Amino acid sequence: MRYLPHTDEDIHEMLQEIGLSSLDDLFNVIPKDCRSTRELNLPEPLTEWELNDHMDNLARKMAVPPEYKIFLGAGSYNHYIPEAVRQLIGRSEFYTAYTPYQPEISQGTLQGIYEYQSLVTMLLGMDVANASMYDGASALAEALLMAIRITKRRKVAISSLIHPFYRQVVTTYLSAPGYEVIELPFQEDGTTDLSDINILEECAAVAIQSPNFFGCIEDLKSHGEKIHADQKTLFVTVFSEPLAYGLIKNPGSLGADIACGEGQSLGIPQSFGGPGLGIFASKAKYLRSMPGRLVGQTKDKEGKRGFVLTLATREQHIRREKATSNICSNQGLCALTMAMYLAFTGGSGLRELSALNHDKAEYLKKGLMDVGAVIPFDTPTFNEFVVKFPPDYKSTYSRLLKKKIVAGISISSFYPELADHYLLCATETNSREDMDAFIKEVKS
Repeated sequence: MRYLPHTDEDIHEMLQEIGLSSLDDLFNVIPKDCRSTRELNLPEPLTEWELNDHMDNLARKMAVPPEYKIFLGAGSYNHYIPEAVRQLIGRSEFYTAYTPYQPEISQGTLQGIYEYQSLVTMLLGMDVANASMYDGASALAEALLMAIRITKRRKVAISSLIHPFYRQVVTTYLSAPGYEVIELPFQEDGTTDLSDINILEECAAVAIQSPNFFGCIEDLKSHGEKIHADQKTLFVTVFSEPLAYGLIKNPGSLGADIACGEGQSLGIPQSFGGPGLGIFASKAKYLRSMPGRLVGQTKDKEGKRGFVLTLATREQHIRREKATSNICSNQGLCALTMAMYLAFTGGSGLRELSALNHDKAEYLKKGLMDVGAVIPFDTPTFNEFVVKFPPDYKSTYSRLLKKKIVAGISISSFYPELADHYLLCATETNSREDMDAFIKEVKS
């Protein structure tokens, strides 16, 4: 922790420089009735070692790995991060880089974004990708706004199996302009129900997540064919676990017009919920309707390779009414982290890692079934899956927590009809011993 102390002499000198007599004078512009006159209720000062102990004690209240064995997913996933990525991303030229407003002196930053965009298009099977967005939820909202701009329609349909927080963000984004958001129900097998095709009439887009919030893999090809029966409706696919595309077919190969989601799994630590990485890609014909910015490759007058901001679509760069988004920046550091992670992992490494994640989750699923847990959805899953436990599982959950095992998350607050249903996740970070201990505790 760094301290920047100012002596009384320093403060006096700075006040003299700006023509003020006291620190309180800095706040004279704030009306008196808007200012607090009470003393701040702050604890007594601590020594450096006392403060370190205090912070350690606070940290011990958090159930985090490696001390705790975590079986949580639900949009944020615990994966190993190569040490090379940790070391490189901490270099000052990467760590302090900002938005490349001056491309001629930001070639390194622009090249990093260009490499990230290229890797995204390969991963998702899409034509073009932007320089990244804030997170998966805002990326989905921007994708639906993009579809509305393209089709000039004011209604969208989203699967109820899209992450609940993503759906909340979509509602926030689309409610103020008066756009209609329809939620599609789910079937008994844990996938989206598109049987009522009439509900899709006059929709700008239909959004479906795969793997969905239950971990189930949707039949995107079949969904896409139904959605494209109306030639104007766009097919938007969403994801919260992009590692799945090392094993299952990517959205582009299954007919997606826009693919977006969260990139946290690919080299970015969970960090108690953020920052994340909004991945956004589309077909080439929709390039000029994309939000955010896009870096392109060119040559200078000497024929040398160079990188430029090819598209920058926010209101600061072009006329306000022509802007396709007010997103102020891309997640540059997180995007570069993902690019490094994919470069170190490689295509074959990504496939092996995805298979390992799938197999670990299947091992845990089978073990729980063997001790009497019910798997309500028989659709193939990736990484995470829903389990129905007996009504007394809450006591088992508390017992497991005392033994430093975090045994999933109840989804009844998101889906009230699914009482006693829990979402569990297993990644490459969960050992067989940890999973066996979990299964043993459930059996007892």
